[in-house]
Amino acid sequence: MNKKFITLYRHIIEQERKFPHATGQLSDLLADIALACKLISLEVNRAGLIDILGFTGDTNVHGEVVKKLDVFAHETLIGAMKVSGHLCAVASEESENYIPIEETFMGKRHLSRYVCHFDPLDGSSNIDANISIGTIFSIYRRISKSGPGTLEDCLQKGYKQVAGGYVIYGSSTVLVYTTGEGVHGFTLDPTVGEFLLFNENMKIPKRAKTYSVNEGNYIKWDEGLRKYIDNVKINDPSRNRPYSSRYVGSLVADFHRNLLYGGIFLYPADEKNLNGKLRLMYEANPLAFIVEQAGGRASNGKDRILGIKPENLHQRTPLFIGSDDDVKEVEGYLKHNTCHH
Repeated sequence: MNKKFITLYRHIIEQERKFPHATGQLSDLLADIALACKLISLEVNRAGLIDILGFTGDTNVHGEVVKKLDVFAHETLIGAMKVSGHLCAVASEESENYIPIEETFMGKRHLSRYVCHFDPLDGSSNIDANISIGTIFSIYRRISKSGPGTLEDCLQKGYKQVAGGYVIYGSSTVLVYTTGEGVHGFTLDPTVGEFLLFNENMKIPKRAKTYSVNEGNYIKWDEGLRKYIDNVKINDPSRNRPYSSRYVGSLVADFHRNLLYGGIFLYPADEKNLNGKLRLMYEANPLAFIVEQAGGRASNGKDRILGIKPENLHQRTPLFIGSDDDVKEVEGYLKHNTCHH
Protein backbone atom coordinates (compact mmCIF):
# COMPACT_ATOMS: atom_id res chain seq x y z
CA MET A 1 0.00 0.00 0.00
CA ASN A 2 1.14 3.54 -0.71
CA LYS A 3 3.02 4.76 2.36
CA LYS A 4 1.20 8.09 2.09
CA PHE A 5 -1.82 6.33 3.51
CA ILE A 6 -0.15 4.66 6.47
CA THR A 7 -1.39 6.51 9.55
CA LEU A 8 0.57 6.81 12.77
CA TYR A 9 -1.84 4.55 14.68
CA ARG A 10 -1.71 1.85 12.02
CA HIS A 11 2.10 2.02 12.04
CA ILE A 12 2.17 1.73 15.86
CA ILE A 13 -0.11 -1.33 15.73
CA GLU A 14 2.12 -2.96 13.08
CA GLN A 15 5.15 -2.35 15.32
CA GLU A 16 3.23 -3.86 18.26
CA ARG A 17 2.56 -7.07 16.31
CA LYS A 18 6.31 -7.78 16.40
CA PHE A 19 5.89 -8.40 20.15
CA PRO A 20 3.45 -11.29 20.76
CA HIS A 21 3.06 -10.47 24.49
CA ALA A 22 2.26 -6.76 23.96
CA THR A 23 -0.80 -5.58 25.89
CA GLY A 24 -1.63 -2.64 23.62
CA GLN A 25 -1.13 -0.13 26.45
CA LEU A 26 1.93 1.45 24.84
CA SER A 27 0.15 1.76 21.48
CA ASP A 28 -2.80 3.50 23.13
CA LEU A 29 -0.46 5.78 25.05
CA LEU A 30 1.36 6.87 21.88
CA ALA A 31 -2.00 7.53 20.23
CA ASP A 32 -3.04 9.71 23.22
CA ILE A 33 0.20 11.71 22.95
CA ALA A 34 -0.41 12.19 19.21
CA LEU A 35 -3.94 13.45 19.90
CA ALA A 36 -2.68 15.95 22.51
CA CYS A 37 -0.05 17.17 20.03
CA LYS A 38 -2.72 17.69 17.35
CA LEU A 39 -4.54 19.97 19.79
CA ILE A 40 -1.31 21.82 20.62
CA SER A 41 -0.59 22.15 16.89
CA LEU A 42 -3.97 23.83 16.36
CA GLU A 43 -3.26 26.34 19.12
CA VAL A 44 0.29 27.02 17.88
CA ASN A 45 -1.03 27.65 14.37
CA ARG A 46 -3.62 30.16 15.53
CA ALA A 47 -1.64 31.54 18.47
CA GLY A 48 -1.28 34.94 16.81
CA LEU A 49 -5.06 35.24 16.43
CA ILE A 50 -6.16 34.51 20.00
CA ASP A 51 -5.09 35.57 23.45
CA ILE A 52 -2.62 32.75 24.01
CA LEU A 53 0.65 34.48 23.21
CA GLY A 54 2.62 36.42 25.77
CA PHE A 55 3.45 35.67 29.39
CA THR A 56 1.24 34.45 32.22
CA GLY A 57 3.34 36.37 34.74
CA ASP A 58 4.39 33.13 36.51
CA THR A 59 7.80 31.52 36.48
CA ASN A 60 8.41 27.79 36.19
CA VAL A 61 10.65 25.56 38.29
CA HIS A 62 13.74 26.78 36.38
CA GLY A 63 13.01 30.46 37.08
CA GLU A 64 12.02 31.06 33.44
CA VAL A 65 8.98 33.22 32.75
CA VAL A 66 6.13 30.97 31.62
CA LYS A 67 4.45 31.71 28.30
CA LYS A 68 0.72 31.09 27.95
CA LEU A 69 1.19 28.57 25.15
CA ASP A 70 3.58 26.59 27.42
CA VAL A 71 0.81 26.36 30.00
CA PHE A 72 -1.73 25.24 27.40
CA ALA A 73 0.65 22.54 26.07
CA HIS A 74 1.47 21.32 29.60
CA GLU A 75 -2.19 21.10 30.63
CA THR A 76 -3.26 19.44 27.36
CA LEU A 77 -0.61 16.72 27.68
CA ILE A 78 -1.30 16.14 31.40
CA GLY A 79 -5.03 15.87 30.62
CA ALA A 80 -4.47 13.33 27.83
CA MET A 81 -2.07 11.31 29.99
CA LYS A 82 -4.36 11.17 33.03
CA VAL A 83 -7.36 9.81 31.17
CA SER A 84 -5.37 7.18 29.28
CA GLY A 85 -5.33 4.76 32.21
CA HIS A 86 -1.87 3.54 31.17
CA LEU A 87 0.37 5.76 33.31
CA CYS A 88 1.26 5.55 36.99
CA ALA A 89 3.11 8.91 36.83
CA VAL A 90 3.93 11.81 34.53
CA ALA A 91 6.77 14.31 34.80
CA SER A 92 6.80 17.62 32.94
CA GLU A 93 9.59 20.14 32.53
CA GLU A 94 7.08 22.74 33.70
CA SER A 95 6.36 21.02 37.05
CA GLU A 96 8.76 20.90 39.98
CA ASN A 97 7.58 17.45 41.10
CA TYR A 98 6.32 14.43 39.20
CA ILE A 99 2.58 13.81 39.18
CA PRO A 100 1.55 10.38 40.53
CA ILE A 101 -1.63 8.93 39.00
CA GLU A 102 -4.13 6.76 40.89
CA GLU A 103 -4.69 3.29 39.45
CA THR A 104 -8.37 3.63 38.79
CA PHE A 105 -9.71 3.87 35.29
CA MET A 106 -13.43 4.12 34.46
CA GLY A 107 -14.08 3.38 38.15
CA LYS A 108 -12.08 0.12 38.18
CA ARG A 109 -8.65 -0.67 39.61
CA HIS A 110 -6.01 -1.87 37.17
CA LEU A 111 -2.24 -1.90 36.68
CA SER A 112 -0.78 1.09 34.84
CA ARG A 113 2.51 -0.02 33.29
CA TYR A 114 4.25 3.19 32.23
CA VAL A 115 5.75 6.55 33.22
CA CYS A 116 5.94 9.47 30.78
CA HIS A 117 8.28 12.48 30.76
CA PHE A 118 7.72 15.43 28.48
CA ASP A 119 8.89 18.90 27.58
CA PRO A 120 5.51 20.34 26.56
CA LEU A 121 6.81 23.20 24.39
CA ASP A 122 10.52 23.21 23.68
CA GLY A 123 11.94 26.45 22.22
CA SER A 124 8.94 28.46 23.38
CA SER A 125 10.93 31.70 23.54
CA ASN A 126 10.73 31.54 19.72
CA ILE A 127 6.91 31.48 19.56
CA ASP A 128 6.46 35.19 18.92
CA ALA A 129 9.07 35.10 16.13
CA ASN A 130 7.20 32.31 14.26
CA ILE A 131 10.19 29.95 14.54
CA SER A 132 9.61 26.19 14.84
CA ILE A 133 8.99 24.86 18.35
CA GLY A 134 8.15 21.36 19.55
CA THR A 135 7.04 18.80 22.11
CA ILE A 136 9.45 16.08 23.31
CA PHE A 137 8.27 12.90 25.07
CA SER A 138 9.80 9.84 26.65
CA ILE A 139 8.20 6.64 28.05
CA TYR A 140 9.56 4.08 30.56
CA ARG A 141 8.15 0.91 32.12
CA ARG A 142 7.40 1.35 35.79
CA ILE A 143 9.69 -0.32 38.37
CA SER A 144 7.27 -0.33 41.32
CA LYS A 145 4.76 -3.18 41.43
CA SER A 146 1.50 -1.29 41.94
CA GLY A 147 -0.16 1.90 43.14
CA PRO A 148 0.67 5.44 42.02
CA GLY A 149 4.15 5.89 40.53
CA THR A 150 7.21 6.68 42.64
CA LEU A 151 10.25 8.91 42.15
CA GLU A 152 12.26 5.73 41.43
CA ASP A 153 9.91 4.99 38.52
CA CYS A 154 10.65 8.46 37.11
CA LEU A 155 14.45 8.42 37.58
CA GLN A 156 15.61 5.66 35.23
CA LYS A 157 18.61 5.61 32.91
CA GLY A 158 17.80 6.63 29.34
CA TYR A 159 18.59 3.23 27.81
CA LYS A 160 15.53 1.86 29.63
CA GLN A 161 13.14 3.95 27.51
CA VAL A 162 10.51 1.94 25.66
CA ALA A 163 9.52 4.87 23.43
CA GLY A 164 10.70 8.37 22.70
CA GLY A 165 9.74 11.03 20.23
CA TYR A 166 9.07 14.63 19.40
CA VAL A 167 6.60 16.74 17.48
CA ILE A 168 7.80 19.81 15.62
CA TYR A 169 5.33 22.60 14.90
CA GLY A 170 6.72 24.33 11.82
CA SER A 171 5.61 24.93 8.24
CA SER A 172 4.00 21.53 8.74
CA THR A 173 3.51 19.52 11.95
CA VAL A 174 5.82 16.52 12.05
CA LEU A 175 5.95 13.65 14.56
CA VAL A 176 9.04 11.43 14.87
CA TYR A 177 9.10 8.43 17.21
CA THR A 178 10.92 5.21 18.05
CA THR A 179 10.04 2.18 20.16
CA GLY A 180 13.51 0.72 19.67
CA GLU A 181 12.62 -0.62 16.21
CA GLY A 182 13.95 2.19 14.03
CA VAL A 183 12.95 5.85 13.76
CA HIS A 184 9.83 6.82 11.85
CA GLY A 185 8.54 10.23 10.72
CA PHE A 186 4.94 11.36 10.12
CA THR A 187 3.41 14.58 8.83
CA LEU A 188 0.06 15.85 10.07
CA ASP A 189 -2.34 16.17 7.14
CA PRO A 190 -4.81 18.80 8.38
CA THR A 191 -7.39 17.85 5.75
CA VAL A 192 -7.84 14.38 7.26
CA GLY A 193 -6.59 15.16 10.78
CA GLU A 194 -4.13 12.26 10.73
CA PHE A 195 -0.36 11.86 11.01
CA LEU A 196 0.71 10.12 7.78
CA LEU A 197 4.00 8.24 7.29
CA PHE A 198 6.58 10.16 5.25
CA ASN A 199 9.88 8.57 6.30
CA GLU A 200 10.28 5.03 7.60
CA ASN A 201 13.53 3.84 9.21
CA MET A 202 15.22 7.23 9.15
CA LYS A 203 19.03 7.10 9.24
CA ILE A 204 21.41 9.95 10.06
CA PRO A 205 24.57 10.15 7.88
CA LYS A 206 27.73 8.99 9.70
CA ARG A 207 29.40 12.33 9.06
CA ALA A 208 28.14 15.61 7.68
CA LYS A 209 29.40 19.16 7.40
CA THR A 210 26.97 21.08 9.56
CA TYR A 211 27.38 22.14 13.18
CA SER A 212 24.76 23.79 15.41
CA VAL A 213 25.93 25.70 18.47
CA ASN A 214 25.51 29.11 20.10
CA GLU A 215 28.91 30.61 19.28
CA GLY A 216 28.09 33.66 21.38
CA ASN A 217 29.35 31.58 24.34
CA TYR A 218 32.68 30.72 22.66
CA ILE A 219 34.80 32.63 25.17
CA LYS A 220 33.28 30.67 28.09
CA TRP A 221 34.04 27.20 26.67
CA ASP A 222 36.81 24.76 27.48
CA GLU A 223 39.89 25.05 25.30
CA GLY A 224 39.21 21.64 23.69
CA LEU A 225 35.81 22.68 22.43
CA ARG A 226 37.13 26.00 21.10
CA LYS A 227 39.84 24.07 19.20
CA TYR A 228 37.20 21.78 17.69
CA ILE A 229 35.05 24.70 16.48
CA ASP A 230 38.14 26.48 15.09
CA ASN A 231 39.09 23.26 13.29
CA VAL A 232 35.75 22.72 11.51
CA LYS A 233 36.01 26.25 10.06
CA ILE A 234 39.40 25.63 8.40
CA ASN A 235 39.37 25.63 4.60
CA ASP A 236 40.39 22.02 3.89
CA PRO A 237 38.45 20.46 0.97
CA SER A 238 40.25 17.11 1.49
CA ARG A 239 38.39 16.81 4.81
CA ASN A 240 35.18 18.39 3.53
CA ARG A 241 35.84 21.59 5.45
CA PRO A 242 34.83 24.25 6.28
CA TYR A 243 31.59 23.12 7.91
CA SER A 244 28.44 25.21 7.65
CA SER A 245 26.92 26.72 10.78
CA ARG A 246 23.17 26.23 11.22
CA TYR A 247 21.72 27.26 14.59
CA VAL A 248 18.05 28.02 15.19
CA GLY A 249 18.16 28.03 19.00
CA SER A 250 15.13 25.73 19.11
CA LEU A 251 16.43 22.28 20.09
CA VAL A 252 13.82 20.22 18.23
CA ALA A 253 14.28 22.30 15.06
CA ASP A 254 18.09 22.00 15.13
CA PHE A 255 17.93 18.29 15.98
CA HIS A 256 15.31 17.50 13.33
CA ARG A 257 17.31 19.14 10.54
CA ASN A 258 20.46 17.28 11.58
CA LEU A 259 18.55 13.97 11.80
CA LEU A 260 17.43 14.41 8.19
CA TYR A 261 20.65 15.74 6.65
CA GLY A 262 23.39 14.90 9.16
CA GLY A 263 25.29 17.22 11.45
CA ILE A 264 26.13 17.78 15.08
CA PHE A 265 24.29 19.81 17.72
CA LEU A 266 26.39 21.04 20.65
CA TYR A 267 25.18 22.50 23.95
CA PRO A 268 28.30 22.37 26.12
CA ALA A 269 28.94 23.27 29.72
CA ASP A 270 30.55 26.66 30.23
CA GLU A 271 31.84 28.86 33.05
CA LYS A 272 28.32 29.98 33.94
CA ASN A 273 26.50 26.65 33.44
CA LEU A 274 28.88 23.96 34.68
CA ASN A 275 26.41 21.17 33.84
CA GLY A 276 25.11 22.69 30.63
CA LYS A 277 21.52 23.88 30.38
CA LEU A 278 19.53 21.10 28.71
CA ARG A 279 17.49 18.71 30.86
CA LEU A 280 18.58 15.07 30.89
CA MET A 281 15.12 13.53 31.38
CA TYR A 282 13.02 15.84 29.20
CA GLU A 283 15.34 16.69 26.31
CA ALA A 284 18.64 14.78 26.16
CA ASN A 285 17.41 11.22 26.87
CA PRO A 286 14.54 11.05 24.34
CA LEU A 287 16.61 12.65 21.57
CA ALA A 288 19.58 10.39 22.41
CA PHE A 289 17.32 7.33 22.12
CA ILE A 290 16.11 8.53 18.72
CA VAL A 291 19.57 9.42 17.38
CA GLU A 292 21.07 6.07 18.42
CA GLN A 293 18.20 4.24 16.72
CA ALA A 294 18.99 6.26 13.59
CA GLY A 295 22.68 5.26 13.72
CA GLY A 296 23.96 8.43 15.42
CA ARG A 297 25.55 9.19 18.78
CA ALA A 298 24.75 11.26 21.89
CA SER A 299 27.24 12.15 24.59
CA ASN A 300 27.81 14.59 27.45
CA GLY A 301 31.35 15.00 26.11
CA LYS A 302 32.73 11.84 27.64
CA ASP A 303 29.88 9.47 28.56
CA ARG A 304 26.93 8.07 26.63
CA ILE A 305 23.80 10.11 27.49
CA LEU A 306 21.63 6.98 27.77
CA GLY A 307 23.92 5.52 30.46
CA ILE A 308 23.76 8.48 32.87
CA LYS A 309 22.08 7.73 36.22
CA PRO A 310 19.67 10.59 36.94
CA GLU A 311 19.81 12.06 40.46
CA ASN A 312 16.82 14.40 40.13
CA LEU A 313 13.97 15.16 37.72
CA HIS A 314 15.38 18.43 36.44
CA GLN A 315 19.03 17.38 36.17
CA ARG A 316 20.98 19.23 33.48
CA THR A 317 23.63 17.88 31.16
CA PRO A 318 25.96 19.04 28.39
CA LEU A 319 24.83 17.54 25.07
CA PHE A 320 26.74 16.61 21.90
CA ILE A 321 24.38 14.81 19.56
CA GLY A 322 24.12 13.89 15.88
CA SER A 323 26.24 12.13 13.26
CA ASP A 324 28.36 9.35 14.80
CA ASP A 325 31.79 10.38 13.47
CA ASP A 326 31.24 14.06 14.27
CA VAL A 327 30.28 13.36 17.89
CA LYS A 328 33.26 11.01 18.28
CA GLU A 329 35.53 13.72 16.91
CA VAL A 330 34.38 16.36 19.39
CA GLU A 331 34.73 13.80 22.24
CA GLY A 332 38.36 13.36 21.18
CA TYR A 333 39.01 17.10 21.41
CA LEU A 334 37.35 17.30 24.83
CA LYS A 335 39.34 14.33 26.14
CA HIS A 336 42.75 15.58 25.02
CA ASN A 337 42.38 19.29 25.52
CA THR A 338 40.18 19.75 28.57
CA CYS A 339 41.39 22.70 30.57
CA HIS A 340 39.28 25.45 32.14
CA HIS A 341 40.44 29.02 31.78
